[in-house]
Amino acid sequence: MVLSDVPSDTTSSQVADLIFVVPGDPDQNTGGYRYVGKLVATLRAIGTSASVVGVAGRFPRPDDEARIAMDTLLGGLPVGACVILDGLAMGGMPEVLERHAGRLHLVALVHHPLADETGLSEANRDWFFNAEKKALAITPHVITTSPFTAERLADYGVSPERIRTAEPGVDPPTGGNPAVGARRGPGSTPPSLLCVAHLSPRKAQHQLVEALSGLRALPWHCTLAGSGERDPAYGRRVQAQIRAAGLEGRITLAGEVEETALADLYRSADAFVLPSLYEGYGMVIDEALAAGLPVISSDGGALAHTANRPGVALYAAGDVRALEARLHAWLADPGAMAQARKLAGRESRRVRTWADTASRFLAAITDFRQVPGSARTDRASGSTFCGDWLAAREPVDHQARAPALNRLLNDWLAVRYDRSGETSQRSPVQVVDLGAGRGNNGVYLVPRLEVPQRWLLVDQDSDLLASAASRMEQLDVPYTTALTRLTTSGIERVLPADTALVTASALIDLVSGEWLRELVKASVARQAAVLVVLTYAGRFRLAPADPDDHLVERLVNEHQHGDKGVGTALGPEATAELAAALQARGYRLHLADSPWHLTPQHPEVISHLLSGWIQAARDCQNGDDARLARWLETRRRQLDQGQLSVSVDHRDLLALPPGSV
Repeated sequence: MVLSDVPSDTTSSQVADLIFVVPGDPDQNTGGYRYVGKLVATLRAIGTSASVVGVAGRFPRPDDEARIAMDTLLGGLPVGACVILDGLAMGGMPEVLERHAGRLHLVALVHHPLADETGLSEANRDWFFNAEKKALAITPHVITTSPFTAERLADYGVSPERIRTAEPGVDPPTGGNPAVGARRGPGSTPPSLLCVAHLSPRKAQHQLVEALSGLRALPWHCTLAGSGERDPAYGRRVQAQIRAAGLEGRITLAGEVEETALADLYRSADAFVLPSLYEGYGMVIDEALAAGLPVISSDGGALAHTANRPGVALYAAGDVRALEARLHAWLADPGAMAQARKLAGRESRRVRTWADTASRFLAAITDFRQVPGSARTDRASGSTFCGDWLAAREPVDHQARAPALNRLLNDWLAVRYDRSGETSQRSPVQVVDLGAGRGNNGVYLVPRLEVPQRWLLVDQDSDLLASAASRMEQLDVPYTTALTRLTTSGIERVLPADTALVTASALIDLVSGEWLRELVKASVARQAAVLVVLTYAGRFRLAPADPDDHLVERLVNEHQHGDKGVGTALGPEATAELAAALQARGYRLHLADSPWHLTPQHPEVISHLLSGWIQAARDCQNGDDARLARWLETRRRQLDQGQLSVSVDHRDLLALPPGSV
């Protein structure tokens, strides 16, 4: 067993709060190892006790040495220790994990499933799939490095509420962006291309060499930085391919390079290329963009999302001719590369830092520790996504909704239903409820929609979805459920082709602009109406007034823009952004206020709000929170005495497709 920063005498007073377990030497220079190393270093920098343990033996299909080493390590840890098991280390040994799962808090860290590795035989692929599925069933919680991998784990039977995502970050440039400042100007020759990845069939450097072989007439030089020793046979293959093509002087195999040398490579390059066939995230995309480099990337695996950004030119993974065309477009036209570089420079200011990743990771661990089941808290809106809170707010939600939108929607649905075919062949209109929770939205809408209907309830919490299904049974309406993470890539997949109405309640202020754009895209493709209600609008008022009400409101709204799991949340601006996006696609917009008016007769709802607001405010307050504590004490006393009323602004939106009346 290889130990890094973990005392051999693992008493409870000595063991780190978070223990990361990786196979072999923790200092290996691949994306997965760098993720763990950077994350642990950042956690320590912000005051969290974290350590890395390297386990001896063969991985990812473990030998006896690996099993014994893992068993010994886990057996020596105290009860309740939080152990983060890298997927490469844990995916092949469910029987070892099972012996320790009852006494340790095990968390799986999955970059991508083992069975998704390129070049596996069918027998090995099946073995990895079955072993990792069993291992993931034993570990109660999972953290993935991308939403793509989180969705992929549905095939492994991992329910969405057990998963959190902490995408990789990059080191912030010191003194500005050194790469942008030092790089040669447009038109410099030969343009310098950089590819950073260890040599392996999945990274597909051979395809990059093949593409460059067709561009001999253009000026360029390419550096392949990455170890050739992890798959020596493939490394020799690439080397022979370069030699056979006569490109030894134009393609440099730099081998594995340390951080300072790698920073120099980024600094001197003109463009970055990643031909990988599959990535669970693709950290080097962020690193290249942070350095101000324009990128040519395949769309393999998570790269379809990671690399779908300004300054990046995507092509279909495995398509060598498409890669060659992308390279030709930039190498033959310095102006095109300069424009891509300008876009990459702008994008560099938006790249996530390791501090952001560490914050997301700690939030996930805290969530797992505090809420071992499926309940989740959105502190910004004062909402605990569990049955008690959703049940408490439901009557207030229903009272607040704007009935005028129901009338407009019914008029449109009647026309849609009447035009759907002969009377004997007409099917009920398909309604999809995103973030259905315990069915609050369905309970309100089903009796108010005046056409035959069938429902699809979508949520990422199995307990809430089961509650919603039970309530829909009582309404006697056809329905199905979909347990899935509400990610950007999942919207298109989850909406049936015949969807007539997409609806959501108290949801879109928690999502990102990208998520909203995907919702619009999917709705427009189906010419579906969109009804989004009870979106927090950024204002609340309390009576009697307090001098610090505005402080709390400001901090709550600041917290609203934090990442709730699908990127930086839009918060109170969500309704306006959705309205603008739909209007630009020809939709007819109808907006209405739907404020909560809470009186002393709503003590449970007000109490939830006060707790959520003050926690959100404390999360955003950098100084002494004495003012916040005083504010909360005053408000709770007023609530107990029946003297506190609260109003919270919300907005409802109905958008009808082009041609609607």
